[in-house]
Amino acid sequence: MGKPVILLIKEIYYPILAAIGVPANLVTILILCRGKCGLSHCIALIMLAMATSDLLVMIINVMMYHIFSYNFTLSFLQRTPVCQFILYLTAVTLDMSVWFTVFFTFDRFAVICCQKFQAKYCTKRTAAVVITMFSVLIFFKDLPFIFGSEHQQIINQVQWGCQSSVTFLSSPLGIVFFWFHIASLVWLPFTLIALFNSLTIRRITVSSRDRKKLRSHTIENKSDPEIENRRKSIILLFTVSGSFLLLWLPSVIGVIISRLVSTNSYQGDRTNLRYIAAEVGTMLKFMSSCPNTCIYAATQRKFREELKGLLKSPFTLILLFINKEGVTTLCSR
Repeated sequence: MGKPVILLIKEIYYPILAAIGVPANLVTILILCRGKCGLSHCIALIMLAMATSDLLVMIINVMMYHIFSYNFTLSFLQRTPVCQFILYLTAVTLDMSVWFTVFFTFDRFAVICCQKFQAKYCTKRTAAVVITMFSVLIFFKDLPFIFGSEHQQIINQVQWGCQSSVTFLSSPLGIVFFWFHIASLVWLPFTLIALFNSLTIRRITVSSRDRKKLRSHTIENKSDPEIENRRKSIILLFTVSGSFLLLWLPSVIGVIISRLVSTNSYQGDRTNLRYIAAEVGTMLKFMSSCPNTCIYAATQRKFREELKGLLKSPFTLILLFINKEGVTTLCSR
């Protein structure tokens, strides 16, 4: 009997996702590190942290866990201690990706809605401190993931594989940790993103309406750069946070349903609809670490220019090398 369709889809999907996501995030990191996108130091650092965490999701969650560990069942990665550490890192990278998106949303909110607070908060030093502190907290918060799994089998007195520890998950501590993890990874970030977005959009809408009324009495038939910048801010804010929310939502719903409803009826059944829905939700969740480069390129003119320059640079170097070789040959004659 052949493999279930969902497994065949995963074997194709994850390599394609890694092949797109890793270069895309690397390009984003390189462009942001050059500091020529016209962004403030604060937002540039936050966007750099987002791109780095998304790159780690591609490397650890997609490549190491869903590609290498899945396809090489008796490799070093399948040793239980290594597998447990990889599971721990997958939780850490996802946490970072989520919370750096929250920081991005909050930064836009502070810049647009809190002018007095902006001068104190929106600095490179403050952003670096906040990112570092939250990263350390996340590393400690997710430590129970190491103890929440156990070996699947023992071969020649060596533990192989990882599976959820029923003892830990059914214990009061495990139940508390699960709901705390869901709240800190999903419900609290989702709520904050929705709150900051709604307040930011409300402030931009009111300010733009007042500005249009003021300009209607003074200047006519001329574009307003300020309104145009606000429009671009709305587009960037909504595309980044909106794509994140939409791509994460199916996975969140699936995890909660699987926790509330007994899963014994379909354990090991790869054709069950609930299993398929959970896997599709996971695939969409990891896709949220891919599209930011496209979003920046679509909404930020200077980012597009830097991207074009970066893509042209290898060909420029090749042409310079060819021209140099040609000049050297002529001179030698």
